[in-house]
Amino acid sequence: MMLTAYKKLELTDVPEPLTGRYDVFVRVRACGICGSDVHGFDGSSGRRIPPLIMGHEAAGVVERVGEGVERFAPGDRVTFDSMVSCGHCAFCLLGKFNLCNGRRILGVSCEDYRQHGAFAEFVAVPQQIVYRVPDDLSFEQAAMVEPVSVAVHAVNLTPLELGQTALVIGCGTIGLLCVQALRAAGCGAIYATDPDGTRRDRALRCGADAVFDPESIDVPVEVAARTGGYGAHIALEAVGATAPVGAAIASVRKGGVVTLVGNVTPNIDFPLQSVVTREVQLIGTCGSSGEYPQCLDLMSRQVIDVDPLITATEPLAEGPALFDRLYARQPGLLKVILQP
Repeated sequence: MMLTAYKKLELTDVPEPLTGRYDVFVRVRACGICGSDVHGFDGSSGRRIPPLIMGHEAAGVVERVGEGVERFAPGDRVTFDSMVSCGHCAFCLLGKFNLCNGRRILGVSCEDYRQHGAFAEFVAVPQQIVYRVPDDLSFEQAAMVEPVSVAVHAVNLTPLELGQTALVIGCGTIGLLCVQALRAAGCGAIYATDPDGTRRDRALRCGADAVFDPESIDVPVEVAARTGGYGAHIALEAVGATAPVGAAIASVRKGGVVTLVGNVTPNIDFPLQSVVTREVQLIGTCGSSGEYPQCLDLMSRQVIDVDPLITATEPLAEGPALFDRLYARQPGLLKVILQP
């Protein structure tokens, strides 16, 4: 499924991807549509320049391996990281693969590179980003490990203590997974906000104690009322726009932490004086960095349950129509999994 022009996806034949010496050649069985794919669909993000095969949330079966690959064999059920890192820069040597100077992301094209992704029958990926899928996870569930890893990485970066109060702004896929990751990390009361009623209901299913509509409730006032006037200890912002970031900052107490996960708009305004005078910590987080084994284990043990987030599973041929529906913000659609 090729993005041939902005807002135009076509099913087409392309040559099989080349398999390098240390590459794993995977027959894709499931690939999720990420919110970043939908935002890139119209060119607004600048990171989906046509022509491009998008898709980076995937799982499948090993078809063949390069001659230097020893850990995988044909028939293995696998998933893989969305980020291809170099493995030898200063950041990679520290284990911060998501900050790699030569990082490429599957299914992304920008001014610096073009890396075709997994909305296709086959994809070739380097062995160092490939992981075996537990037997008790389906391919569709395993394809969700990428967004799960984003949420787990964000929570891992957030300094928190058992029983602390948390707020999640935005109940899309990442926000809902952040709710579950915060619960697994030992947070006490977890609140969430989203203007969409269906997403608010899903947040309750995912473990939120209360969910607010920011269009009808003053979220910082409500959170303060529920925390003795202090505010939440931490807030995870999973939208990436001025108003929700401002709400996150206003909702935490003095000395609180706001972790910025959302990335919809490249530039925003935020209340600098409130951050400085109240010593609020702002933490940026990007993707994940080696958390896949931890995430697959959490999913296998159902500590994190992705099933409530998957709202449609369809053949790849339905992909163009589903992109149109997601772009139009059709109610009820959250995570769509395509099956090449």
